[in-house]
Amino acid sequence: QVQLVESGGGSVQAGGSLRLSCAASEYTGSGYCMAWFRQVPRKEHEGVAFIDGDGRISYADSVKGRFTISKDNAKNTLYLPMNSLKPEDTAMYYCAAEPVESPHCLGLSRNPALYYAMDYWGKGTLVTISS
Repeated sequence: QVQLVESGGGSVQAGGSLRLSCAASEYTGSGYCMAWFRQVPRKEHEGVAFIDGDGRISYADSVKGRFTISKDNAKNTLYLPMNSLKPEDTAMYYCAAEPVESPHCLGLSRNPALYYAMDYWGKGTLVTISS
């Protein structure tokens, strides 16, 4: 059972930056795909960024060029530096993980903006962007 803990959320003005982190309780290297999702109240989760077990990356169109997903396998930590933040980026941000053989990993590699009920989730970190 992989436990995930997000951190780094906060409140910034539009145009600012934040860096989210997701610490995993165990090694999540090549055997897992990982992703960042976000959710606005009363709306469904949306995918933000995805990284597979081999380090291939994909982004939702809404964040391309502004967000960067990376993973430090030595620290069992997933990152999401976010730049040029917009009010519409305001959401609860979650990291999630699943074994790479899962069809969810394949689905996210093809369309990282989709939502999948991944096996492992953190409790989220809130990002609030003011205009």
